[in-house]
Parts: sequence; structure tokens; C-alpha cells
Amino acid sequence: MSKTFRLTKVAEKIIVAAKGFEVDLLDLSRLASEYGRVIYPCKACVSTAMPLCHWPCSCYPNHAMGQVNDWMAEIYPRWMAAHGVMILCPVHWYQAPSSLKLMIDRLVCADGGNPDPTLTGGKNPQRAKEVELKGWHYPRHLAGRVFSVIVHGDAAGVETLRRSLTDWLTDMGLVPAGRAALVEGYVGYYKPYATSHDELDDDKEFQEEVRNAARTLVNAVRLLRRGELKQPDKSLREPRPK
Repeated sequence: MSKTFRLTKVAEKIIVAAKGFEVDLLDLSRLASEYGRVIYPCKACVSTAMPLCHWPCSCYPNHAMGQVNDWMAEIYPRWMAAHGVMILCPVHWYQAPSSLKLMIDRLVCADGGNPDPTLTGGKNPQRAKEVELKGWHYPRHLAGRVFSVIVHGDAAGVETLRRSLTDWLTDMGLVPAGRAALVEGYVGYYKPYATSHDELDDDKEFQEEVRNAARTLVNAVRLLRRGELKQPDKSLREPRPK
């Protein structure tokens, strides 16, 4: 069992114990452990014109290439249904694990993606460019949700990745649940991998930081549901969207 999964279960216990809350656990490690489970890479349609990038992504299935059963078709609705999101992951070479990065790239359509493919005649680049040049409004389809980020590592990179994930989520218009909701830490710092689970068992402080991140997320969602979560910049118009 991975340390990430163990920490996820620590956070889950806090959230499910809160009245009116349930957890939809999206375990991206299934990409490595289940036959046929796949998230296909982003085709970067947005680099041609923002409206060419559809919300949700319409690039798959591509039957001619055998690119079918894209897991993102299930993941997009799960993001839409969430009031709060917690990202919990390890550092892989100073960056997010490849499974997480696949999902991040495919969520580009959440930040300015076109919800009406008829505007662009499907994937017609010229029509998409015309639509954008007339004035695209860059809808943020996941804006307003609250989030928490927890990153763990063993030697380096936790702060850099935590900041990167926080920037990604805030760029999409999501709101940090609070200072305690943003956590980075080392488990078994420069210690043998063979004893890393023992190190996690002993690190009660880091486990409690994870619990506090979950508690903070729960509190932020409660405020959001009551309409009491204040966003001072919510009504402002961005002079340079995207």
C-alpha cells in the first residue's frame, strides 16, 4: 500500500465523519494497476484557438486510432459534482506523478473551454479562430470550488510541487480552503525506502497536518454552501484573460 494511499485514508476519515459530507475517492494509481484503464494525452487544441478546446474534452474516443474508453469521460462529471477538492500526491523528480499530470493537462478545457462545439463546427480550426477573435469570454467551469493540496516526498521538491499545484487550481478559479489546507512535508527524509512506512507510522505530526487540511476543507465547504465564503475579486473583470 502506498504512503499516498495511507495518507488519503487519514484525510478521508475526517471528511466522512462530518455531517452532510461524502468522499468520492479518485485513485489515479488505477492507471498503473488496472488493465485497460487509460487517460489519453491532451492534444493541445487550445494552442490553436481557445474555442477549439471543448468542455468537456471531445478529442476522444478516436476509433481510427483505437483510442477508446478514455477515463476522463468519467472524471469530468466527478469534478463538476465536487464542492471541495483535495489533491494528495508524492513528488516524482520534482514534479507531479505522470498519472496526475495526465489529468491536469486534460483539465485545460475547464479554464476557458468551449461548452458548445457547434460554434466551431466540431474541430474546425478556422471557425474556432474566428470565434475567439470576436471576443471569447473564457468561462471557468470549475471556479468557486474550494481546494486543499498535500504533497509528500523523501528528499526534495515538495514545496515546489505544492506551489505548482496551488497555482494550477487557483488559475482555474478554485479557492484555497485556508493556510492549513496547503501542506508539504517529508516522510523519511533521506532515509532508506525500506523503512519509509515505519517513518510514516512515527510521524504523528505530519499525519495530524493531513487531518487539519481535511478539517479546513470541510469548514471551507460549509462556508461555501452557506454563501459565506468571501471572494473579494469575484466580480472583477480580468483585463488579460488566460
